[in-house]
Amino acid sequence: MTTYLLLILGFVLLIKGADFLVDGSASLAKKYNISNIVIGLTIVAFGTSTPELIVSLIASMNGNTEIAIGNVVGSNIVNIFFILGVSATIYPLATKSNTIWKEIPMSLLAALLLWVMANDQLIDGANSSMLSRIDGIVFLAFFIIFIYYTVGIAKSDTDDSPEIEIQNITPGKSFLFIVLGLAGLIIGGKWIVDGAVALAKNLGLSESLIGLTIVAVGTSLPELAASAVAAYKKQTDIAIGNVVGSNIFNIFLILGISSLIKPLPFTSGSNIDVMVACLASIVLFVLLFVGKKHIIQKWQGLLMILIYLVYVGYLVMTK
Repeated sequence: MTTYLLLILGFVLLIKGADFLVDGSASLAKKYNISNIVIGLTIVAFGTSTPELIVSLIASMNGNTEIAIGNVVGSNIVNIFFILGVSATIYPLATKSNTIWKEIPMSLLAALLLWVMANDQLIDGANSSMLSRIDGIVFLAFFIIFIYYTVGIAKSDTDDSPEIEIQNITPGKSFLFIVLGLAGLIIGGKWIVDGAVALAKNLGLSESLIGLTIVAVGTSLPELAASAVAAYKKQTDIAIGNVVGSNIFNIFLILGISSLIKPLPFTSGSNIDVMVACLASIVLFVLLFVGKKHIIQKWQGLLMILIYLVYVGYLVMTK
């Protein structure tokens, strides 16, 4: 019972830790006259991905690699099918051409690249498959390219860029927020990993299943909140951009850092999950050309939620 309580408290600490880190860092950056665009693309975007990052790092260092990889792949699937599905039921999601033709294909590329790099046995005939440190370096190189691209797009599209609400906090309080945020992330992340491992053992489930479902949904709560609020405020391009950007962050940055610190063994059973992550990007792209062009309608949102529920049913039956 204590373990399950720590798992729940871990998610609370993780999410609040990310909030504190973003608020403190953004306020400090603003004091040094860093533009809203750069703050949004770096600090805020990174902040919504810190839960996945911390959980994957701790799981990797503890040797729970199924949770480390499952958390990232599962989060990418949750982000598109469930979070965008829910957001579209709140308000139809219209998006810009850059997101459709560049960012969604980039998220698909990230998932395909993960499949290629993780399948050493299948592609090279190696004795085992893993994400090596070299793979991590390649992922991080793609991440740098993506950041360069997004900063360039933002600078050329300043007039349409949404104003980011940044709290006016004193430098001392900002520093305290950053310290508290990091502490919350680290402690919360450890409790989540420990709780997920215990939950898997107690229920006789695989760590992969727990990582792909409970942990993935929990660490995706910041994206759910950001996209749902954006849809409610009718800032629909933010709702889609937040999710697609997070998916690119998850693979290129989080798996890049995780595998660079410690190589991550990869089992062939995870191939279907990576393929579902690829399918999610393809489905999102196709739906933007079905019905109203460049808009995810409410019925399409419900369809995406249904696809996610079918996938979870498949996981429960097979993992």
